[in-house]
Amino acid sequence: MKLMNRFSRLSLITVVLNLICLQLFAQVHKAPAYPLLTHDPYFSVWSFTDTLNNKPTTHWTGSNQGLLGWVTVDGKVYSFLGDKEKAWKTILPASDEAGYTVRYTEEKPGDDWMKEGFDDSKWKTGKGPFGNNDAAPTKWEKRDLYVRRVFELNDIDTSVFLKTVHDDDCEIFLNGEKVYSAALIRKYRYTSIQNLLKKGKNIIAVHGINTGGDSWLDFGISAEKLEQASSMAKAEQQSVTITATQTKYIFNCGKVTLEVKFISPLLLNDLKLLSRPVSYVSFKATSKDGAAHHVQVFVGTSTDLAVNEPSQEVTVQTVSSKSLNILKAGTRAQPVLQKKGDDLRIDWGYLYVATPVTGHSRQYVTSKEDLLPGITSAKKNNTISSGKELSLNTLLDLGKVGSKAAEAYIMIGYDYIYAIEYFGQQLKPWWRNENGATMLTQLTRAASDYSKVLQRCDAFDKKMYADATASGGREYADLCVLAYRQSVAAHQLVKSPTGELLFLSKENFSNGSINTVDVTYPSAPLYLVYNPDLLKGMLSGIFHYSESGKWKKPFAAHDLGTYPKANGQTYGEDMPVEESGNMLILTAAIARAEGNASYAKKHWKTLTTWAEFLSKEGFDPANQLCTDDFAGHLARNANLSIKAIVALRCYGMLASMLKDEASAAKYNNMAKEMVGKWMQLADAGDHYALTFNDKNTWSQKYNMVWDKVLGLHLFPSAVYTKEVNYYLEHQNTYGLPLDSRKSYSKSDWILWTAVLTDKPAEFQKLAAPVYKYAMETTSRVPLSDWHETTTGKMVGFQARSVVGGYYMKLLQQKMNNKK
Repeated sequence: MKLMNRFSRLSLITVVLNLICLQLFAQVHKAPAYPLLTHDPYFSVWSFTDTLNNKPTTHWTGSNQGLLGWVTVDGKVYSFLGDKEKAWKTILPASDEAGYTVRYTEEKPGDDWMKEGFDDSKWKTGKGPFGNNDAAPTKWEKRDLYVRRVFELNDIDTSVFLKTVHDDDCEIFLNGEKVYSAALIRKYRYTSIQNLLKKGKNIIAVHGINTGGDSWLDFGISAEKLEQASSMAKAEQQSVTITATQTKYIFNCGKVTLEVKFISPLLLNDLKLLSRPVSYVSFKATSKDGAAHHVQVFVGTSTDLAVNEPSQEVTVQTVSSKSLNILKAGTRAQPVLQKKGDDLRIDWGYLYVATPVTGHSRQYVTSKEDLLPGITSAKKNNTISSGKELSLNTLLDLGKVGSKAAEAYIMIGYDYIYAIEYFGQQLKPWWRNENGATMLTQLTRAASDYSKVLQRCDAFDKKMYADATASGGREYADLCVLAYRQSVAAHQLVKSPTGELLFLSKENFSNGSINTVDVTYPSAPLYLVYNPDLLKGMLSGIFHYSESGKWKKPFAAHDLGTYPKANGQTYGEDMPVEESGNMLILTAAIARAEGNASYAKKHWKTLTTWAEFLSKEGFDPANQLCTDDFAGHLARNANLSIKAIVALRCYGMLASMLKDEASAAKYNNMAKEMVGKWMQLADAGDHYALTFNDKNTWSQKYNMVWDKVLGLHLFPSAVYTKEVNYYLEHQNTYGLPLDSRKSYSKSDWILWTAVLTDKPAEFQKLAAPVYKYAMETTSRVPLSDWHETTTGKMVGFQARSVVGGYYMKLLQQKMNNKK
């Protein structure tokens, strides 16, 4: 009996240990959006829904970039990837389909200007669309624009929609009745107008309002093409699992289980692999009943991955290779690096879809409309070589599949030819700097390395998760997983004309800037943990901007331009204390991570200029913007003052590492004196204020985290304790507000602020609401870092690199282990 009890106890212990191990390596199962193909700001495809086959896959901006997948099991077809996009028939073309002519005026007309009988004969005649840039055939320079467009209808379709895109505001009248009113819309929006059209003459009247900046107006009418119901069944999704480099789905497909993995091997310590623009999509089929079943897997990759707008024409060709089947597609126009801005997709270079040559795999091209019933289309010849919205199709015949799994994979890659314009010079992507580098060699290596790369990804994913769990708990580790690919894929890796590594961010869905310093600043912890050289690549362009004489001000620039053109700052206002402090702190963090100040020595003159500026202007900042510019200007910003103090101490630390003890003593003493003054000026009793002049305010002092992480020993522990205690009393359901002005917050700053406590329970109390936000937000986009703490909805921003800041707790652990 005792033996049996002992055996039972041992069995129970074994079960518990196994459960602990499973929990440790069980990864995230839910996300606001799911990364599929993630490499850089242009090559970045996501699923915005929890079930992979519920909606079309999209670029991170939300524009459709369709991946379609289905599997046949003994002849029965199941869809598992993506969904068919709506198909449209043109009734009245917008400019993406054809040019059109209208009457217009920029002067206010009579009150009945939108009605059929209005006399517009004295108005101007022009071609749409309208705007104040070179792409518009008719210029719109004033605030208001009035447009009238008359058309005839012989028949009225059953489902008709107004098609609009405009910058900024717009109101539209159809046959005298108001049918539409909206603020800025960056993509075509479809609005039902079915009941207001009539046979014969119709008139659309449009009032556009430009509230500032760019202007744009384009519109038309489309009818929805109603498709016959498909006989294809939907595969039943059993699970989804996200790790740092992979997203895995498992589907029930009748008598077969299908595992689908999307692998983007973004390993930060291997620049050749990191820069290789190839993702894998792997498939593993297993019989559920042990019997053999014939299985085929089909994947269609839309050429929308290679265009900015679906209306752009593409060409397709087969690439010759002994070991791979390869299809290649790109726009006919190839406008290399001609466009810049935020809500843009790439429309130059070439999309590749490849799979190893076997007797059972084949590729072919169809139009998007000819995809269904899909697999039977493989019997067609590959005759399409150009068109719009085509599909690059791959059919993998896995043969008879039993209880032993059958596996196959495809590779999807993108070749930019040139990726970045850097002070007037076009730069190749990093991998293209190798002698004789071609996309064929990259795909061939990717196929040869497939098994090895997967093993490396699995090992990294497990170690990263285990390290993050040990550092901050499982919910914190889950947040790190969600942040990883998103942060890395918001950058482009290139080599400068002088041979330096440049790792340039795009400020996604904020203003599209390239290499924004106050985007680098919150992103930095991830790269300090795994490869400080990449952080150097985020700073070097800013140093060059000053040291070349192109930037002449005594403080650091905000950015290098608008992505992908890094030709000089385009943001309209400077952030002198913010950006100078950021550059000094991050340079010191690199030195701390590497154990030497050689990178700082290279830029010492510039760092000295910025330190001198902060010594005069940093402690009590004048009215100016900081990285939280969305909250507006602020004078006497206590948190910005902390940044200046920490930055000056960082300069002192660097000076000491470079054996300049006089400068070290000067700036270390200066910073320590400032701390005492700061504590007096900012003291508001049970907390420290948002501004020195208003004790009825408060804010997160996230800039203080570097004092702790870098071991600068500036602020007494009592300061940390007072602030953390106050924060714990002011949290909302989805996190700690940024400050006392609004209830919104930045999740990266919350996780920095949480590191101010030494107590794991308090860290987790501050981090837990951020996890709750990530799991419950109704904003289904790549994780937004700016959200409402009361509702969990995004306020703005998505898919930004700043979520790399979630790794601050892991960085603190790494830095502490160096001491």
